[in-house]
Amino acid sequence: MKVPASASIVTRNLADITSENGNVYEAISIISKRANQLSVKLKEELADKLAEFATTVDNLEEVFENREQIEVSKQYERQPKPTSLAIEEFVAGELHYETPEAAPVVIPRELF
Repeated sequence: MKVPASASIVTRNLADITSENGNVYEAISIISKRANQLSVKLKEELADKLAEFATTVDNLEEVFENREQIEVSKQYERQPKPTSLAIEEFVAGELHYETPEAAPVVIPRELF
C-alpha cells in the first residue's frame, strides 16, 4: 500500500477531499485517524531500528557518534509525513471506513 506522497507542502483542493462523502469534518477526522495510525507505526519502526544501537553506558564521555544510527534517523526524517500519506491514501480511495448510523433523537412529549 505504497502511495506516492510529497515530502513538501502541497496545496489541496477541498473538493477533492470531500468528493466522496461531502462532509469536510468527517473527511478530516478519517484522515487524522489514519495519520495517527501511520505515525505510531513509523515511530515503532524507528525505535526498533535505533534499539540496535542502544548502549547501557551512563557515562557521557563514553558516548560516541554512530554514523549508522545517524543515517537511519536521517532516512526517517526524509520520508513523507504521516498526514501527507493519509491524505494521499484518502484521495486515492484506499482507506476503508464505516460511519455508524445516527441514533434517532427522541423528543419528550412535554416539549411539544
